[in-house]
Amino acid sequence: MAVAIAALALILLMLAAYRGMSVILMAPLLAMLAVFLTDPAAVPAAFSGLFMDKVATFLKLYFPVFLLGALFGKLVEISGFSRAIVTAVIGFVGAGRAIPAIMIVTALLTYGGVSVFVAVFAVYPFAAEMFRRADIPKRLVPATIGLGALTFTMDALPGTPQIQNVIPASFFGTTAWAAPVLGVVGSLVIAAAGLLYLNWRRRAMAAAGEGYGAPETLVNEPDRQEEARTVHPAIALLPLLVVGLGNLALTLLIPRITGGADVVSIQLAGLPEPVTVKVAQQSALWAVEGALLMGIATILLFAFPIVARRFADGSKAAVGGALLAGMNTAVEYGFGGVIAALPGFLVVKDALKAVPNPLVNEAITVTTLAGITGSASGGLSIALAAMADQFAAAGDAAGIPREVLHRVASMASGGMDSLPHNGAVITLLAVTGLTHRQAYKDIFALTLIKTMTVFVVIAVYYLTGLV
Repeated sequence: MAVAIAALALILLMLAAYRGMSVILMAPLLAMLAVFLTDPAAVPAAFSGLFMDKVATFLKLYFPVFLLGALFGKLVEISGFSRAIVTAVIGFVGAGRAIPAIMIVTALLTYGGVSVFVAVFAVYPFAAEMFRRADIPKRLVPATIGLGALTFTMDALPGTPQIQNVIPASFFGTTAWAAPVLGVVGSLVIAAAGLLYLNWRRRAMAAAGEGYGAPETLVNEPDRQEEARTVHPAIALLPLLVVGLGNLALTLLIPRITGGADVVSIQLAGLPEPVTVKVAQQSALWAVEGALLMGIATILLFAFPIVARRFADGSKAAVGGALLAGMNTAVEYGFGGVIAALPGFLVVKDALKAVPNPLVNEAITVTTLAGITGSASGGLSIALAAMADQFAAAGDAAGIPREVLHRVASMASGGMDSLPHNGAVITLLAVTGLTHRQAYKDIFALTLIKTMTVFVVIAVYYLTGLV
């Protein structure tokens, strides 16, 4: 019964998201429904002390990134830089290669350390313009951005700074470069299979007579700026480079500035006691936020007259987009926290321990928990916190290097996490102005490719012994 309750809440949330209902409304209602069916008396405390606490924690940490990312993306758009970049890319690779071009741009950003959410805001204006010019259906934009941001650069490519590749290191004593050969193999499989699928879908849609978009899909369209014709592509690319390099530089500098301290305290005259901040928890966020501010300053430096004319309206739109995307993701985080606390979740977690093969056990456990929580990092954290010692002991007994355990766990977290209730998926659709019904089918196809690739990597390891 406990498992059925958790499953019911999860299925209803996925259906609600797919049918276009507001996740901000449905996530707390369905989370509390699950609590009510488990223990009616616990509903008030679970809502205030668990669900809202998780929502507040997420917004406290990540809303500045959503806000600055949305503003950066909007300024890239209204400055005309996005159109200049698209013009240059089309001239270089050809209009017919818009899908691989957008995948590469997105992959470079996320592999350079830009968060997935920021990459969505920054790349969408480029993608919409390229797809419009090439007359590729707009509903393939989310899957194309997702292929570059939510798959191989998130957790497969060795050295990626995304959190899904960092979490396993603290459990297995490895580094972000763990199992480089297997990571590269997995990345190539995902990228190749994803591009094959998306190009097949493009041809099928073209054969059916579908162009860039019917009127109902043309929501949140980036403005088309004539001033972009005078912007040199090198200048237009500069803000993106500043964000990527600035993030890397600040990541290295912040620990030095803080003196390597674990905690930073400040004492201001109006405060009764010092405010303390955990550096390890915040440094990566500070680096991204600082890099985005540098990127915004770069745009203003080179395009101030153009931006100034439309900054008021553009910034209002950016704030609205950030609020929607941030709240969508925050309530998903709260929903996952509630479901993870229910007895049914513990039953599922214990049942997964029965899979005999260490790597298959790890992959199934991590991707299942990521799917239940709707979060790659959430599912990965829960799985490794509860079972990392078990995975390590089974791997040691079978002679499996910890690096392989790291890579399999990391890649598995980005498998079934991208179900309809996933925060990144909801953000991606919200930013592009599309619904689950219009665009989720192709995102789910990439989810299946990504999930299957984990088992391809496991097979490669057992067949070759490569790490």
